[in-house]
Amino acid sequence: MEATQDLTGLPGLLLPWYRKNRRELPWRADRQPYHVWLSEIMLQQTRVEAVKGYYTRFLAALPDIQSLAQCDDELLHKLWEGLGYYSRVRNLKKAAQVILERHGGVFPESHDEVLALPGIGEYTAGAICSIAFDQPTPAVDGNVLRVMSRLRDDPSPIDLPETKRRVSALLAGVYPREAGEFTQALMELGATVCGPNRAPDCEHCPCQRLCLGFRRGTAEALPVKSPKKQRRQEDRTVFILSCDGRFALEKRPEKGLLAGLWQFPNVAGKLDTQAALDAAAAMGLHPREILREVEKIHIFTHIQWNMKGIYLEVAETGGDFQWFTEEEINTQAALPTAFRQFWER
Repeated sequence: MEATQDLTGLPGLLLPWYRKNRRELPWRADRQPYHVWLSEIMLQQTRVEAVKGYYTRFLAALPDIQSLAQCDDELLHKLWEGLGYYSRVRNLKKAAQVILERHGGVFPESHDEVLALPGIGEYTAGAICSIAFDQPTPAVDGNVLRVMSRLRDDPSPIDLPETKRRVSALLAGVYPREAGEFTQALMELGATVCGPNRAPDCEHCPCQRLCLGFRRGTAEALPVKSPKKQRRQEDRTVFILSCDGRFALEKRPEKGLLAGLWQFPNVAGKLDTQAALDAAAAMGLHPREILREVEKIHIFTHIQWNMKGIYLEVAETGGDFQWFTEEEINTQAALPTAFRQFWER
């Protein structure tokens, strides 16, 4: 079906609804660029409810751009522990350093300068410039793409770059003076009334009379996505090694998946009991007793780890590891979720 209609009335429908119905979220308390930027980075690939506590703790520890730029990496990773996609927080620090060096510690207002910061793409630059500075710069994420595909009865796959470009151009043409509110209203509609993984609540939608998907009965079938590629499956054996109240950790390589983070020692494949004992001995350790074995799964974007955790007591600390107390792991060492799930007990 043809996906065209007049969207100039969209702000007039959305803004009054947003002012009345918006959720109270900690990052909506003000429009400081640092706060907007931090929240948008945290919210990438992460649920709102999960982000609330992290956002508050992060700001309490690092209240401004200068403190972020100068933060020790271990503390930075600990503040981010459990949020995943750790390249986001490393890029936050890099961008803060750029802001100090090139912009005198003041967050830039130019869209091009914001876009040039490490870790900031078109969506994040659009969100920051519209929400913090009221610039008519669309921020098109999955929520906004869902709303627009239903409004326009558009079956174009929303994961294609050309679909996002087309939607951005359409929205740029209808942005009102209240640009920041309009950006947030679109996001809010897509997160709630027109939300993911459920039927749209067309009865309570402020945009019902504009929506071709509602009029034609296609809204529930939209949006369309390209077929997913199968995730690569990898088996791993994880060793939770203990000795006199200390536990073995090691750093991952500085490049690649989970770069530079702490992990429990692990090897490729799922080892049986004897092979696990042999592997521990090859690490320079003297196994004393296998305490238990558990199976876990961790899913990355393109990889699934099928993990077997072996809790093994050893006679003495050794190997090429650092040995932490339980308190030190809890307060100092940032364990990514893939490994932290073996620690939470």
